[in-house]
Amino acid sequence: MKEFQKYKRVFLIVLDSYGAGPMEDAADYGDEGADTMGHIAQAVPGMALPHLQKLGLGNLRPLANMEAAENPKAYVTIMREQSTGKDTMTGHWEMMGLKTEKPFVTFTDTGFPPELIKELEERTGHKVIGNKSASGTEIIEELGEEEIATGHMIVYTSADSVLQICGNEETFGLEELYRCCEIARDITMKDEWIVGRVIARPYVGKKKGEFKRTSNRHDYALKPHGQTVLNALESAGYTVYSIGKINDIFVGEGITEAVKSTSSAEGMDQTIEAVKHKEFTGLCFVNLVDFDALWGHRRDPEGYARELEQFDEKLGELLNVLKEDDLLLLTADHGNDPTYTGTDHTREKVPLLVYSKKMTGSGRMPERDTFADIGASIAENFQVELPQGTIGSSMLACWK
Repeated sequence: MKEFQKYKRVFLIVLDSYGAGPMEDAADYGDEGADTMGHIAQAVPGMALPHLQKLGLGNLRPLANMEAAENPKAYVTIMREQSTGKDTMTGHWEMMGLKTEKPFVTFTDTGFPPELIKELEERTGHKVIGNKSASGTEIIEELGEEEIATGHMIVYTSADSVLQICGNEETFGLEELYRCCEIARDITMKDEWIVGRVIARPYVGKKKGEFKRTSNRHDYALKPHGQTVLNALESAGYTVYSIGKINDIFVGEGITEAVKSTSSAEGMDQTIEAVKHKEFTGLCFVNLVDFDALWGHRRDPEGYARELEQFDEKLGELLNVLKEDDLLLLTADHGNDPTYTGTDHTREKVPLLVYSKKMTGSGRMPERDTFADIGASIAENFQVELPQGTIGSSMLACWK
């Protein structure tokens, strides 16, 4: 392991879907005018984010009821995505150096094609019911009793590139659910059907009103299409500690230790505990999914605002316990404007806030042309070479 340069521990926290305004090509995605950050501030003018404001969130751009800090604590900038798409995986993979040229396929409007469903039924031995875009809790309420009575298999999708399968743990069986998902993952490796993730969604209960999803969810994601900064860190002997769904997004590639979170609040608690009690040299990579899953897709700006306020409160706790040689990076992976039409992600720029107690400078930095500058900066900090084929330029020298 090489001697680190500036920071012993880097904490990279992704506020999943907290976009900072439309990308220049947003119209190509049907997202012209989408603005997660700006529209939430307008829709919920009473929202208070004192710690984000002190770091410099309001210095990025004008926001309703948030003035720019006179002396922001952090360096702040806006980042653009080079990858094609607006998916969780493309965003996170790009942060770690990979540019995705071909977007993952979505089946939001039509459901999965008959040919795919036929092969899935033949190979699993279960008839498929559902096959539409739906809320997971709602489709269980709609079809759970039928699945229990018949042994059929609930298949659905969402605005993301996913194929999800519901199974009752007591009747369908957890192992059978996982077996069917593994088959679905194999089928959806074909170019015309390739989805980012197949997700097992187990639940319990016997009738409507009693159904409840369990914590035995399992994601079958595609592996990154190349080596990332995470692989470089792991190979050099550094810790790569993941919190939330980071391990699933990278299919364990480059991860040395992982914990799951049941909520974004728990994810922040786990991060605070890591800051206080976990001695390591390397990266702690955190995803806070509730912004996206609970509020963005469901087009609930009030819920999104409450989640931001809860995060801001936890952020205050985190800032208090950070050590002198810790580096904190706050960003997002795409947008999901809760005031926009439909339920899909939105093609947006993302914020980046950079803070350490040892920094003597702060303020607005020039905008960046790729999320990959995050990974390049982390790589330079730990003096590891960027893997072949990755992109990104380090910002480390800018942070005084």
